[in-house]
Amino acid sequence: MTTKHEQILAYIETLDVGSKISVRQIARELKVSEGTAYRAIKDAENKGTVSTIERVGTIRITKKEKENIEKLTYAEVVNIVDGQVLGGRDGLHKTLHKFVIGAMKLEAMMRYVDPGSLLIVGNRDNVHKIALEAGAAVLITGGFDAQDDVKKMADEYDLPIISTSYDSFTVATMINRAIYDRLIKKEIALVSDILTPLTKTSFLVTTENVGRWHELNESTMHSRYPVVDPNMKVQGIVTSKDILGEQHETIITKVMTKHPLTVNEQTSVASAAHTMIWEGIEMLPVLDEYQRLIGIISRQDVLKALQMIQQQPQIGETFDDLITSQIKDVSVGNESRYSCEVTPQMTSLLGTLSYGVVTTLVTEAGSRVLKKYKKGDLVVENITLYFIKPVQIDHTIEIVPRVLEVSRKFGKVDVEIYHEGSVVGKALMMAQLIDR
Repeated sequence: MTTKHEQILAYIETLDVGSKISVRQIARELKVSEGTAYRAIKDAENKGTVSTIERVGTIRITKKEKENIEKLTYAEVVNIVDGQVLGGRDGLHKTLHKFVIGAMKLEAMMRYVDPGSLLIVGNRDNVHKIALEAGAAVLITGGFDAQDDVKKMADEYDLPIISTSYDSFTVATMINRAIYDRLIKKEIALVSDILTPLTKTSFLVTTENVGRWHELNESTMHSRYPVVDPNMKVQGIVTSKDILGEQHETIITKVMTKHPLTVNEQTSVASAAHTMIWEGIEMLPVLDEYQRLIGIISRQDVLKALQMIQQQPQIGETFDDLITSQIKDVSVGNESRYSCEVTPQMTSLLGTLSYGVVTTLVTEAGSRVLKKYKKGDLVVENITLYFIKPVQIDHTIEIVPRVLEVSRKFGKVDVEIYHEGSVVGKALMMAQLIDR
């Protein structure tokens, strides 16, 4: 039986894209309390099916697929530039595929403007009209207003015309940054990318017995299965160890492991990998927001995904990428040694090497030297840092990692940081190694 919360979410998804939504409207139409309606709308906003825009309200939007994450809707542009919508509100849900800065003559400008564009321009009224006629939305910089006939045209064409107090260069920088951040998010693999869906997942029900486990084992050759109740909510996990020596008639709930570790679709693959390695488990059930089973992921799926991620071309750079790109390999013979110049971005307010940057450098150097001993991935379990002397901006440091111990599943590295021949920092890094 579906709850009122689920009914509201299902109702919202039936609404046309661009429809306005309010707490009172939902409460009245579905005969629920305003508190219940509010919580469901907030949940829908988290899921990406509605968006709340200042001075506009809450509207139904298309849920963005991951492959289009680098694209923005006009509604998101309004939020990014702290804009005010002057007209064409019904088109805020539309996606723009490029933006054009109108800092040239009209004829030259219009060569780059086509349907789905966003033209960034100042108070040039004739340009506003021509851009709307060409199927492009308009972002007016400098805090200027638009003429009434332009606003009316925007409403007719369902193309937003937005005003912002920022100048054109600042606006372009802000939008670029938003797209760049999304490119980084795109590279983060999620459980939803690799899960085995429910239609291909074998599971047991709480009313079944050990004999059913044997039937599944014969047909699938797997030994681990989630156990669900009649509402598809996960109650436990059963493995070959659990049923060892048990009669076929024994109810599965008596032998299963209760309260199993689980993940959801938005969990990152890296986080799932850490959980599986630390806990020594081979399979994780994937649940929806109502704790219902929607699939599983295996340790093999996770490791394949991690290998695939490493082979992908990197588009957006994180802070870790920017820091590690500064590291140069200056190894001598069998001794691993790395050098790095302390750039302004790596320093604290006092102009000395930041603690967080030191951690990143130690992790990178330690990981590189461990991979010389054993191929594969690793999970850093613990880092102990000892700061002896601060390092100033523009100085060059050398990082010398030495492997103290390495086994099939574990590695320990001593890391020393030198400046001009003197030790300025020491660290001890311990990591768990992942077999490929």
